[in-house]
Amino acid sequence: MIQILLGDDNDLALLGARLILENGHHAFHITAAVDTLSDGLVALQHQSPDVAFLSERLDPETAVVQLVERVRSVAPAVKLLILGTVLDGLLLRDLFTLGVNGYLYRADRLQDCLIPAVTTVMRQRPYLSPTANAEYLIAMQSPQRDWHLDAEARQVLHLLAQGRPIPAIAIQMGVPLRRIYWVRQKLRKRFGANTNEHLISLAVAEGFAYTTG
Repeated sequence: MIQILLGDDNDLALLGARLILENGHHAFHITAAVDTLSDGLVALQHQSPDVAFLSERLDPETAVVQLVERVRSVAPAVKLLILGTVLDGLLLRDLFTLGVNGYLYRADRLQDCLIPAVTTVMRQRPYLSPTANAEYLIAMQSPQRDWHLDAEARQVLHLLAQGRPIPAIAIQMGVPLRRIYWVRQKLRKRFGANTNEHLISLAVAEGFAYTTG
């Protein structure tokens, strides 16, 4: 019996995912269905499900990167499926690097993707829904494919999103000023942005940064 945790801020979405799984495969058992990230983290710790299927919108104040990091901090072994709107192949690649096992693009038909996603990740293989997979394959032909959104880049992106100037970021991170300018330029290329404001808006929209206030 495969134990599955469901998480979404939308009750109808939770009900739909539950019906798809329970009616489509006798070996699936829903351990919990939560509508907040905090409840999901508690359930992960206490119930130890095999698979967690979580919406990127589970906590509107938490970017998808932070959501993945928080899940991995309490449940490093769970197979993590994300339902989201990210459709940049390089960013999808970065999500997998961070610990995502499968990604379902929200516009793809859940009834066609959810059961294959669960069974695929349980076989220790990554899963991408059709639209996401097509974008990922295209991105892997890009000359930028070898540059990852690593911890340093994510920190710079987060600080930029908080309105910190480049010199202050360099001081806070303890690195040369030119390093921060280099990382910022890489970030702009990755997101296709020409200004800091454009970069931040794109990163926030994709769930790779968040602003406060």
